[in-house]
Amino acid sequence: MLKLGAVGDNATSLSHDRRMQLSSTLTWLVDAASASPSAERFLAELGTRLMADDMPLAGGALTLAVPHPIIARRTWLWRAGNGEVIEAVGFAPADFGGAGSSSGDAGRNWLAGLADGVVHEDSVGASEGGPVLGWIGPRRFTEAEADRLREAARFAAAPLAALSARATLSTALEAYLGRRSAARVLAGPLRREVGETIRAVLLFADLRSFTALSEAEPPAAVIAALGGWFDCIGGAVHAFGGEVLKFIGDGVLAIFPVGEKPREACDAALRAVASAKAGMAHLDTSRREQGLPSLSFGVALHLGEILWGNVGAADRLDFTAIGPAVNLVSRLEGLCRPLGRTVLISGPVAEETSATLISLGTHALRGIASPCAVYTDD
Repeated sequence: MLKLGAVGDNATSLSHDRRMQLSSTLTWLVDAASASPSAERFLAELGTRLMADDMPLAGGALTLAVPHPIIARRTWLWRAGNGEVIEAVGFAPADFGGAGSSSGDAGRNWLAGLADGVVHEDSVGASEGGPVLGWIGPRRFTEAEADRLREAARFAAAPLAALSARATLSTALEAYLGRRSAARVLAGPLRREVGETIRAVLLFADLRSFTALSEAEPPAAVIAALGGWFDCIGGAVHAFGGEVLKFIGDGVLAIFPVGEKPREACDAALRAVASAKAGMAHLDTSRREQGLPSLSFGVALHLGEILWGNVGAADRLDFTAIGPAVNLVSRLEGLCRPLGRTVLISGPVAEETSATLISLGTHALRGIASPCAVYTDD
């Protein structure tokens, strides 16, 4: 009797195991998909596995909401034929209203033009505005195939939640720290005195007469002026490969890390300055048309070594750059007004750059032991 009972129990267990058996795609979603390094890799892997499980696919799309100052949603588009993944973004208007539609529509339209089937979409997870998975095949999906895609979307909820959480953290850090600094913070331990010494071209820029502007204009006008200024200088820095480290009141500290060719970093920094000057000229034209005062500014460039890493209290850290080079570029910018120049450049940058500069002689800088050779580009 005991033997028969054991056989019956085993049969029940075997039947249960068969009912719970998952396809290779669903097994991957449960066991390994949460470790996907990116949404791009997740979509490509999921599409490839669905095809291996005999799902007829021509392409797929994954849309995620992202916490970003100007991007509302990102969509990745996967082509089954060659495994290529491209990305589309939906930009948020100032009020962020309707921000998610453009990117999602781009994915839907792209899929519709890819094959003869009908686009199949599933919202992933219970929250509104969550991830959306879309697929298209060479023909219309059967009801059984559509059910399998819906099942895959349900199993994708957990790994996509993990991926979204990582993306949210990374994007938020990039927005506040910059791309390179954010990557360093994520890769390193959260404690003081963790960092590295790097060589970089430093840019320090400062808006003139900001105190007077703040006292004379309403807060909204002051914020608008700061936004226009930071767009010009920050946009130019990023366009030429630099990174804004700090917004300090109305000032900006940025770096152009030096690789094996210092000249490239120096030339990039000078091109960024030229671009910022052009942008500010355009901004001033617009402000004058509105009856607003022009915005004058000063910019300094210096090449040197900085300690790039964590400083702060034991439980409140800041990721920044410190060192004599940072002090020098700040003091050099302070000479712009006395010398009547918009741009000042230190000797180390002048020695490396291919640009033609004008020497302004050697000047003492407050708090800096040695005099500094000073140049300008105008």
